[in-house]
Amino acid sequence: MLTEFGKIFIFILVAILFTIIAIYAAKLIRPSRPTKEKLDVYECGENIEGTPWVKFNIRFYVVALIFLIFDVEVVLLFPWALTYQDYGIYGFLVGIIFLVVLGLGMAYEWRKGDLEWARPTPKKVDVKFEKKNLLQTNSQINVESEN
Repeated sequence: MLTEFGKIFIFILVAILFTIIAIYAAKLIRPSRPTKEKLDVYECGENIEGTPWVKFNIRFYVVALIFLIFDVEVVLLFPWALTYQDYGIYGFLVGIIFLVVLGLGMAYEWRKGDLEWARPTPKKVDVKFEKKNLLQTNSQINVESEN
């Protein structure tokens, strides 16, 4: 007599075996006629230009990840908006807390500057102040090395 885990294990084995057999059978049946066009990298129908090692600004990825995170969280608001009245004040407060946390996360990202496309302008440095600190640091190092 098989337990529930035994049935799941057999199901996984059958799925893996079926996948391997299907891939191998497809490899045997399909024709193999490679041409230059078939072996080229497909780039949305456009001809390839330049090297594939192009440096992208990391901000594109950061903004995309932030969008995905907040997009998924906003999708969770639709079921809540449809059913919060069924749960009364508790359901309403849970949704409001979720919205507050979501708003705090968005404010944090905005304040941090991760939503800006352009690089932030660098702060002006007081050269005299920096020179003075550098000279003091060098004199301290000289005094310590003499001891």
